[in-house]
Amino acid sequence: MAVFRVTTIIDGDTFTVAPQWQWNGQSGAHVRPTGYDAPELHEPGGQAAKAKLSRLILGRNVELRTAHRVDRGRLVCDVYVDGRNLADYFPEYR
Repeated sequence: MAVFRVTTIIDGDTFTVAPQWQWNGQSGAHVRPTGYDAPELHEPGGQAAKAKLSRLILGRNVELRTAHRVDRGRLVCDVYVDGRNLADYFPEYR
């Protein structure tokens, strides 16, 4: 798709980007990467997953590739940072 700047980390597997993405007639800022499922913030490890994602991508450019669907306003897609799939940084949540 394209390169976007990460503006906010919501939890360990959801973040926002700018500018907004556009896909299949829809647009938005929320992104849900494919390939891993981090714990929710109220679950054990949830805060640590959010902190790890923040360290990796907050304020940085990411590439959104291969969109799969829009789920609850979030674009579900493959996310790459520095040429590496973001899911590779989270093997504990695969």
